[in-house]
Amino acid sequence: MKKIEVRGVTKIFGSKPKEAYQRLEKGQSKQQIFKDTGMNIGVDRATFEVEEGELFVIMGLSGSGKSTLIRLINRLINPTYGDIHIDGENIVKMDKTQLMQTRRKKLGMVFQRFALFPHRTVLKNVEYGLEVQGIPKQEREKKARESLEVVGLKGYENSKPDELSGGMQQRVGLARALANESDILLMDEAFSALDPLIRKEMQDELLQLQRTLKKTILFITHDLDEALKLGDRIAMMKDGKIVQIGTPEEIMTSPSNEYVSTFVQDVDRSKVLEASHIMKKPDVVTTWKEGPRVAIRKMEDKGISSIFVVDKDRMLKGLLTIDAAIKALKENKWVEDVLIQDYPIVPPNTLLNELIGVAAETKYPIAVVEEGKLEGIIVRVSILSGLALGKGEEVNGS
Repeated sequence: MKKIEVRGVTKIFGSKPKEAYQRLEKGQSKQQIFKDTGMNIGVDRATFEVEEGELFVIMGLSGSGKSTLIRLINRLINPTYGDIHIDGENIVKMDKTQLMQTRRKKLGMVFQRFALFPHRTVLKNVEYGLEVQGIPKQEREKKARESLEVVGLKGYENSKPDELSGGMQQRVGLARALANESDILLMDEAFSALDPLIRKEMQDELLQLQRTLKKTILFITHDLDEALKLGDRIAMMKDGKIVQIGTPEEIMTSPSNEYVSTFVQDVDRSKVLEASHIMKKPDVVTTWKEGPRVAIRKMEDKGISSIFVVDKDRMLKGLLTIDAAIKALKENKWVEDVLIQDYPIVPPNTLLNELIGVAAETKYPIAVVEEGKLEGIIVRVSILSGLALGKGEEVNGS
């Protein structure tokens, strides 16, 4: 389901927007239009969609139009041309009352500079949006306390903002957005004011919260590493225009132009690629129909010394080595009787840099498992090739 739909949204600052737009349509650049007319193109015909539960990142350098775009989406500023649909409703055509209701009920905003009231306690800051909506005191306090607990600030309700660290203040801002129970969070450079260590902690915190809450998040950043870490998909902006939309892997391996290519050329691939990108389909033995003789034959055919064992629903049961399989055959035992359980298991979203240490400490393949099901396996050569391959090459060789 599409939560946000942006169609041809353009923002032109100046007194002759129609002339500037006609020049855009003829292919003139932002710089040329400004030189000839004095009109500044803030956003140039942006078109994209954000799915329900997606963490969508808009990334660009200063002046790229990313912050203007997020302000257009909640109509802090009005677009010159184009349409913006939230849950199918075009907010560009809403009157002030409709727009206010949409903002209060559907759009939560988290700012770069926290935007906290210094004279209010943490609890009162988190309650603020609910207070404006006229929510009764007892109900809004309950929701505020629940949100503070979600972001790890239980016990700080009576503190003032200046008594908290930068990361804790940003958590208050996040709690305030969550307390409104908005489906959509708009986060404008939310972690940019934090020092690197706290920034990383907040990124991890956001990803953990997202796994639980499954909000629709539109996240603005100028930091490519942050975009690659957080985004399910990324929209790259330059001069007000979206120049590429893709997953982190697509942005890394198939940049659309020289601008994007320059951005990604020095990125550490191990912080972007995940287990799902480099795993391969495993050869397996199924416990319900195959025994040690079949397992031995499969290992001989593939030139491998171990094989994973699954049940009929592909739920992982254990690892069978060639030695254990031969022993089971000689002693007339079941495969299940000789399985090894001491082998590494990782989820599909494990980053490549985390896999390096895992691979160094094991003599067995790494099992990639999701909800108990074996999705793939990773061997050392897959990790090394994932680090070495250049753009556009297949990581898993499939």
